[in-house]
Amino acid sequence: MRILPYDYAVRNLGRAPLRLVATVGGCTMVVLIMMAATAFVQGMRRSLTPNLQSRNVLLLSAGSEESLERSQISAAIPGHVRASVTGIKQRLGEPFISPEIHLALIVSRPQQSEELRAIVRGVDTGAFLVHSRVQLTAGRPPQHGHNELLVGALAAEKLNIPEADLAIGKSLIVEDNPWTIVGRFAAPGTVMDAEIWTSYTDLQVATQRNSLSCIVMTLDEAELADLAAWTAVRLDLELVAMSEGEYYASLRQFYGPVRAMIWVTALLMALAGILGGLNTLFAAFAARTRELGMLQALGYSRGAILLSLLQESMLAGAAGALIGALISYFLLHGNAVRFSMGVFELQVDAVTVFIGMLSGLALGFIGALPPAFRCLREPIPSALRT
Repeated sequence: MRILPYDYAVRNLGRAPLRLVATVGGCTMVVLIMMAATAFVQGMRRSLTPNLQSRNVLLLSAGSEESLERSQISAAIPGHVRASVTGIKQRLGEPFISPEIHLALIVSRPQQSEELRAIVRGVDTGAFLVHSRVQLTAGRPPQHGHNELLVGALAAEKLNIPEADLAIGKSLIVEDNPWTIVGRFAAPGTVMDAEIWTSYTDLQVATQRNSLSCIVMTLDEAELADLAAWTAVRLDLELVAMSEGEYYASLRQFYGPVRAMIWVTALLMALAGILGGLNTLFAAFAARTRELGMLQALGYSRGAILLSLLQESMLAGAAGALIGALISYFLLHGNAVRFSMGVFELQVDAVTVFIGMLSGLALGFIGALPPAFRCLREPIPSALRT
C-alpha cells in the first residue's frame, strides 16, 4: 500500500488556521479536564496513604474502627501497654508510643466572630517518634499546661484564613480561651499537614474530657497479631488493634464514591469535548471531499488516506495535550483542596501527565474516525464532482 508522506499531514494542519485553533483548543480543554480529575484523585489517594514502610499500629475503642474522632479509650491504657506489651520500638529507652486525642473543634481569631472548623490533635512528645513524616519547621512543640499550639503547613488553607494569622506568636480562641501558636510543622502528603497540634492534657482540660481517642505505636519485634491477642485477653479495656495502613484503607474506601463521581464528571465533560471535536472534523473533512477523491484517483488507497487523516488529527491532539499539560502544571500543581479530613495538594505528576497525553491522542484518534469513514465512503466520481 502506497503511504502518503508524513509531511503531507503536517502541511495540511496549517491550511486552515481557524480550524487548527478550534481542534487544538478542544483537545486542550479535554486534556485539562482529565488532568484536573487525575490530580484530584491522586492527591486524595496520596494524603490517605500512610508510609508503606510504616510499622505503626492503632489501639482504639471497639466499634470506632472507621473514625478516630468517635473513639474513646481510658487515659490509663498507655501505662498498661508499656507494662504488658513487649517488642515496641524504642530509642534511648523511650518507647514509640503516642497517646492522642482527635477532635473537630470550632476555633476563632481574636477580635473576629467568624467560626473556623479545625482538626485538632492532642499529642505529647511521642507523636514525633511514631509520625516520621512530621518535621518541625519553626518554633518549638507545645508544652503541657500552657495552652500552646503547633500549626501544620496547610492549616491556614483548611481554615480559609491568611497565612499571617497563624504565624508564631499569634493566637487562636479555643473553647473561649486564647491559645498561643509556638511552632509550625510540615507533614507533606498526609492529612496531618492541615491539623493543629497541642498537648493532649491541655486539650482534655479545655474540652472537659478524661479519655483519649487512640494510641499510636511503632512495632519492632512485635507483630500486629501480638497486639490483637493482648486486646482479646483484656476484654475489660474494650480495645481493637489495627494497622495504620488498614485504617487509612478504610478511609480511602469511604471516599471512593467521591473519586468515582469526579471520574464520571470528567468523562462526561470529555465526551462533550469529543462531540464538539467531531463537529469540527466533520466540517473540515467534508470540505476536503474533492481532495480525498483526487488522492484516490492518483492511486492512493482509502486505507492510506485514512492513515494520513489520523496522523493529522493525532498531531493536533498531541499539540493540545502538550499545551494542556503545561497549563495544568502552572494552574493546578501545588494547589490545595479542602475536604472533611483536612487538605491535600494537587500534584501534576507522571501519572497525571500520562493520562493527559493519552487523552489528547485518544481524542485525536477517535474523533477522526467517524468523519473520515463518512467522507471516504463516497465513490471517486461523486467525490470529484463535489
